[in-house]
Amino acid sequence: MSQPDLLQCVTGSSSSHLVELQNHRLHADIVTDFLALQQGAKRAGIELRIASSFRDFTRQSAIWNAKFKGLRPVYTLEQETVDLSALSDAEKCHAIMLYSALPGASRHHFGTDLDIYDTAAISDSYQLQLSPEEYSTSGPFARLTAWLDDNLEKYGFFRPYREYMGGVAPEPWHISHIAQSANMMQYLSIDTLQQRITESDLCGKKAILSELNSLYERYILNVNSPQ
Repeated sequence: MSQPDLLQCVTGSSSSHLVELQNHRLHADIVTDFLALQQGAKRAGIELRIASSFRDFTRQSAIWNAKFKGLRPVYTLEQETVDLSALSDAEKCHAIMLYSALPGASRHHFGTDLDIYDTAAISDSYQLQLSPEEYSTSGPFARLTAWLDDNLEKYGFFRPYREYMGGVAPEPWHISHIAQSANMMQYLSIDTLQQRITESDLCGKKAILSELNSLYERYILNVNSPQ
C-alpha cells in the first residue's frame, strides 16, 4: 500500500485496503494471522469472535459527538458516570478519550485493530458490554483473557491498552496486529490529524485543536508496546 493510500485511510477517506471477513472489515494483511489466532483459540475451547473492527471517521465522529453532548455516557476508570456539565470543553475531551478515540486518530481506522470476545462463554441472549468486568477473573471472558495473555503475540497481535499509562484506560478486549498497525501508525502525524479535525464538524473542535499536542502525546502515542 502506498503512502497516499495510508494517509487517506487514517483520515477516513479511503478503505481500499480492507476486506470482508465474518461480517467485519479488516486490513487485508492481517487476515491470515487473525484466522490462525481464531483457530488456536478454538483448540482451547474458545470461540473467538469480532465485536468491532474497522470504524470510519464518520462513525467515530458520531460516537464522539454523542458523548460530548451528553447523549451517551462517559465513564471514569472506576466505571462511574462523568458529569460533563461540570467540565470545560478541554476537560470533556480528556474525559471522553479515556475510552473513546479522537476521530481521525482511532486505531480502528486502520483495520488492524479488533475488539474480540468469546461466544462459547455466553448465551445467545447475552448483551455484550465490552466492559473491564467482563474480562476480569470473575467475568465470563476470564478464560479468554488468560489465553490471550499466554498466546496473543505468538500470532502477531498485542494489546495496545493492556495497562493504564495515564492515557487510554485498559481495554482487554482490544487487540492490534503488531506489524501492520505499526506500519499504519507511522503516517498518523499530528499535522494530518489537525487538518482532518479542522475540516470536520466535531463538537468541541476549538478545544481539540487547542489541546491537540497534549491529546496526541497522552492518548495516541502513549500505548503499551508488545511484550
